[in-house]
Amino acid sequence: MQKYFLLILIFFPFFVSAQDIIVSKEYPQSDFRPPLNLAPLLAGTFGELRSNHFHSGLDYRTNQREGYPVYAAADGYVSRLRAQIGGGGNIIYLTHPNGYSTVYMHLQSFSPKIHQALRDNQYKSQRFDVDFFPETDLVRVKKGDVIAYSGNTGGTAGPHLHFEIRDSKTEETINAQLFGIDIPDNAKPIITGLYLYQLNGQPFSESTRKQHIPISGKAGSYQANFTPVNVSGQTAFGIVTYDQYRPGVGKNGVYSIELTMDGTTIYSSVWEKFNFANSRAINSHVDYPALYSSGVTVQKSFVEPGNPLTIYKQVLNNGLISIQDSEVHSMEYIVKDAKGNASTLRFKIRNSGNAPVMANTAAGVKHFPYNEDNDFSTDDFRMSIPKGNLYSDIDLKYSVTAQPQRGYSSLHHVHTRLIPIHDSFSIWIKPDSTLREDLRDKAIIIDASRGSTGGVYEDGYVKANARYFGNFYVGVDTIAPVIRPVNISNGKSMAGVSKAIVKISDNLSGIKTFNATIDGTWVLMEYDQKTATLWHTFDKDLSKGKHVFELVVTDQKLNSKTYTANFTR
Repeated sequence: MQKYFLLILIFFPFFVSAQDIIVSKEYPQSDFRPPLNLAPLLAGTFGELRSNHFHSGLDYRTNQREGYPVYAAADGYVSRLRAQIGGGGNIIYLTHPNGYSTVYMHLQSFSPKIHQALRDNQYKSQRFDVDFFPETDLVRVKKGDVIAYSGNTGGTAGPHLHFEIRDSKTEETINAQLFGIDIPDNAKPIITGLYLYQLNGQPFSESTRKQHIPISGKAGSYQANFTPVNVSGQTAFGIVTYDQYRPGVGKNGVYSIELTMDGTTIYSSVWEKFNFANSRAINSHVDYPALYSSGVTVQKSFVEPGNPLTIYKQVLNNGLISIQDSEVHSMEYIVKDAKGNASTLRFKIRNSGNAPVMANTAAGVKHFPYNEDNDFSTDDFRMSIPKGNLYSDIDLKYSVTAQPQRGYSSLHHVHTRLIPIHDSFSIWIKPDSTLREDLRDKAIIIDASRGSTGGVYEDGYVKANARYFGNFYVGVDTIAPVIRPVNISNGKSMAGVSKAIVKISDNLSGIKTFNATIDGTWVLMEYDQKTATLWHTFDKDLSKGKHVFELVVTDQKLNSKTYTANFTR
């Protein structure tokens, strides 16, 4: 038998823990308590596949309600406080003496001392969205102290608590279930799909040939319906899988995926921990063209050369297989959750003897290696992709079509949306003569599918940073944001009303700032991005009588709208 594996290109030390899962080290098992006194039911698990990122913690269900006490998981101090527009909403970070930190997100409110520290910083900064690091001794906590109350702030789909454990030094987020945080789980992972990819020395792309292989079975044991599977040339596999902590409940992330060939591991991915800077590489971990075009989430069992993720623990030849013999080989997927519940998928493969099938790829205007800085330009367009932003080599596709309606340039078609970018790349578009000088500071670059990517006019071009390939043109934003009062109006009595509430929106470039005053003094407006609602909670010391409320909302191109109302208390 000839060898069909090349060098071990990715290999990290690991061992198998007591619950029969792969970990790189032992973690303390009694240092941390759960953050809630509720039955631990999860709406999301660590490493779960999300849009453009892996989920970085545990999402605890809170009975579709807000206001449950949130407890410090261990002794420590408040090391960071954040009020975020979208994202995690109201967030507390605690640092603990054992070298780890805990994070609590989407909070409704804080304990009094933490609340005061946040408010002091917001009034000092004169902004709602703040992110700061209090002095070590400002707020110290003991394990079990109430630090906040659960909520629904930030980018949520319903009330819950997001909880993380991080390495305090590296800021890597770590699966909290490895620290003795118990989540009852008696369900084995579900496997719903198997895919064969034919790479044959070509970079992975939207043109890579692939084949869906039907499977059957139930949680615990699956098999391919037709076996052996014929392969030729350089091939690889992908799997569709998810976990449930109770049969029939949810579609959560798995802990590990391992693929073996004749008993030898050729690929394994483990959601023990990861670095936030690499989380967007989920778009390389999955078959992004399949996800974008059909909504199917296939987790590839091969690693693109520009993929920076460290979740891959043992990978031979980047997961690529080249069989030179005519024998039948046994393949097995082993998928586990964090409790060690496992499901397997078994199938066989053999070399068909046929010539390798190559992808049908159209010639591009320029070859971009994944491991180099890449640039391309024409008379009225330029782009620059820094090294580290491509997962595989690409042959850049580029074309130009007519100026869109309300556009100030031609429409520039830059590669394909089916190929992801890790971070961002710069584009410059030269506007046509209809962009008057007085409009230049309002100019932006618009993605025809996604809207504004921002931009500034300089040296005859509009420049912006884009995070997706797409179709781009120059537009302008000259329209101010809209303010819609909800419960306040000119001349109204606000006696007995606790809050002044308005809604705000913007048509294109997006809200940049909002600032309010009462009688000329800055006051805090809190913001819920989900409902586009702003509100100010009146100070209990606000005097009776007449007052003037003024709100100024500004978008990214500095178009401003002012709302003023005289009211009484």
